[in-house]
Amino acid sequence: MLPDARLAEAGTLAAAARVAMEAQDLRLILLDLKMPGAVGYSGIALLHAERPTVPILVVSSAEGGAAADEVRAFGAVAFLRKDSDLAAIEAAIAAAIGGGRPASSPSPVSSPQPLDTIREDVAGLTPTQLKVLLGVLDGQLNKQIAHALGMSEATVKAHMTAIMRKLDVGNRTQAALVARSLGLDLRH
Repeated sequence: MLPDARLAEAGTLAAAARVAMEAQDLRLILLDLKMPGAVGYSGIALLHAERPTVPILVVSSAEGGAAADEVRAFGAVAFLRKDSDLAAIEAAIAAAIGGGRPASSPSPVSSPQPLDTIREDVAGLTPTQLKVLLGVLDGQLNKQIAHALGMSEATVKAHMTAIMRKLDVGNRTQAALVARSLGLDLRH
């Protein structure tokens, strides 16, 4: 399919985010929902925020159409089950690299519903904002998030303000509830 393609492998979400940031010629991200460090759909949202123009193809053992709809809502172009046959995997990769959606992927709804709008808002957070939001979901205080991300507490507060504005909520608890309602902290 792409004889000159180079593969970069990452065993954790943090490593995948590093590769996504550093790779100059990245054409496709294949992502497992259960990758270490990923919580729910957070891996998709984070990698989509890092590289919004690079298609993300999720390959997972998660069940059903609901997972397929959710991954697309957070920025992936398609969802494949791990037990898909080779022809389906090849077709999905070709479609993703070619800028399309695999045939098995329904096209997005033309008029977004409120939940879809919220998903788009979360998918539109910057990588740092997503990391701060994930820290909040993990129950960390601003000081703990600041230490973990190597920034000042004031910077974390500024990111929280931006997150709350983007999600149209009044406090960090409401931001966490919105994120939880979208499955960002559900384990799959």
